[in-house]
Amino acid sequence: MLSIIAGTNRPGSSTLKLARYYQQKLTEKGVETVLVSLEDLPDNFLNSDLYGKRSIGFEPVLKQINNSDKFIFIIPEYNGSFPGALKVFVDACDFPESFYDKKAALVGISSGKYGNIRGVDHFTGVCNYMNMHVFSLKLHIPFIRKELDANGNLTEADTIKFTDEQMNRFINF
Repeated sequence: MLSIIAGTNRPGSSTLKLARYYQQKLTEKGVETVLVSLEDLPDNFLNSDLYGKRSIGFEPVLKQINNSDKFIFIIPEYNGSFPGALKVFVDACDFPESFYDKKAALVGISSGKYGNIRGVDHFTGVCNYMNMHVFSLKLHIPFIRKELDANGNLTEADTIKFTDEQMNRFINF
């Protein structure tokens, strides 16, 4: 099972729009996916689901993560790195079994011109620590608000080409 992680809890984010785009395109390729939006985490997540505690609201998400063998992380830039909500989410999952020896593809996005290069590098370090196999084709999509149309579809030919290549290669990874 492949899970797509929308790596922020910000409501109405471009991250979630791009995650839905990936889900749609992977479905068209015959790949079964589940979208995990950090927006849907329990309101008291920080207090209820860390350090071995589990809330009823987090249990289905954790089960989905534990049952997945591949992940695509859509990672927005927050202050030159990745969102704290994504780190808390990873920390709340079971260690090491949630991510150990599983595969990850990384997509960085930003409203600026660098596509979250630094944040993807930082998150690569977290993935390596968890013994994940990080797919070599990491994408960095700058100016994300200009890349997505009103329906959440990518509009730039190069970005469509590279996301399609990443998905095709990751399916076989």
